Amino acid sequence: MTTMPAFDSLPLSPALLQGVEALGYTRMTPVQMQGLPAILDGRDLIAQAPTGSGKTAAFGLGLLHRLDPAIGRTQALVLCPTRELADQVGKQLRKLAFAIPNLKISVLCGGIPLGPQLASLAHDPHVVVGTPGRIQELMRKKALHLGGVRTLVLDEADRMLDMGFEEPIREIVGKTPKDRQGLLFSATFPDAIRAMANTMLRDAVEVSIDGGVEPASIEQRFFEVEPAKRTPLLAALLLQYKPESCLVFCNMRRDTEEVVGSLAHYGFSALALHGDMEQRDRDEVLVRFANRSCSVLVASDVAARGLDVEDIGAVVNYELPTDPDIYLHRIGRTGRAGRDGLALSLCTPRDVARARDIEERQGRPLRWERVLPLSGKAQGVQPAAMVTLRIDAGRTDKLRPGDIVGALTGDAGLPVEALGKIDVFATRAYVAIARRQAEHALARLREGKIKGRKFRVNRI
Repeated sequence: MTTMPAFDSLPLSPALLQGVEALGYTRMTPVQMQGLPAILDGRDLIAQAPTGSGKTAAFGLGLLHRLDPAIGRTQALVLCPTRELADQVGKQLRKLAFAIPNLKISVLCGGIPLGPQLASLAHDPHVVVGTPGRIQELMRKKALHLGGVRTLVLDEADRMLDMGFEEPIREIVGKTPKDRQGLLFSATFPDAIRAMANTMLRDAVEVSIDGGVEPASIEQRFFEVEPAKRTPLLAALLLQYKPESCLVFCNMRRDTEEVVGSLAHYGFSALALHGDMEQRDRDEVLVRFANRSCSVLVASDVAARGLDVEDIGAVVNYELPTDPDIYLHRIGRTGRAGRDGLALSLCTPRDVARARDIEERQGRPLRWERVLPLSGKAQGVQPAAMVTLRIDAGRTDKLRPGDIVGALTGDAGLPVEALGKIDVFATRAYVAIARRQAEHALARLREGKIKGRKFRVNRI
């Protein structure tokens, strides 16, 4: 295997190299190796790169490299298809930029009250990450000024077009300077993406990463099933393979809730993620899946964009997608960072043509297996390893992860190994506790104090 070059081989500032080191990056991924030299040189770029390929760090280092914190204008704009992806991009940019003083990064998305966002724009942020609809709205209200943009990024451009954002994107692009740098990232390259690239990019360098082809570490298995037996077969597969975490993809958002209800009936800890949910509910679902207090996440393709969970044991296609590239994008969620992955696909008689398309796309025969759908009750369902506690306090209360750790390992007397992932939002915080210790932790937090104050704490 070819050794990828280190980041210090690039003309990056010491501050950005500190950010790279803080994120634990040592060597570049293929998209970074192929794209960063051109990006740092100021060239436009169109890149075919899937989730998990390192594209955020690629365009993040590029836009931060071109940025001057002394100039109080918006100098970089990143457009994302969903709030979840925008949040993840914002978090990663903040980590990369932690050593750059006085840098303001704002995440501006729909589904969140407009007032606080308008107030936050009283002083222009240096970097804006957001969804096209909200960016268009703020731009039309003359609250967001794009005349100083040096770098424009379209992340997961194919999804944005699928979601009907082409008109807002074209309006936004038209308000940025003609000489700005344009970076377009997409998991697939349909004709509509090519047409958009032709209008917004100039003499672009083109990069294609074979993340469109699944890593060899992903084991793929296909199962024939009658439509009415899909959920019993899904339950049987979960019992047979016992993944610690499993992401189930549905083609229709309405199916996500139905599948979750059926899995709950069998005794699995499952949650749905789809575009009709309120932001707080979406946040809580993502937190619980990432911190291992929910074993199965049932999601639509669009809702799963921006899902930042590294170690997903298995991906299940409850239905095969219409596009083989979407199939490859889905299963690329498992088997990351050198771990083995597992992809299980349910195939009804109507899906046979889709399976053939996937087989043709991969250039090798699919592996078909037979497993009987579950009949009757499920035996031996393993509960989720962790339980999530919600604390009704967050960053606005100056609450930090260390404060929660101190309260739980100090007065509450929990061993450090009983604590899992901690997430702190503006007005609330979540902590994962090992299941056996959860009731004790909840009782002690309710009786005691955090940072000398009492907060409401609930199990979710």
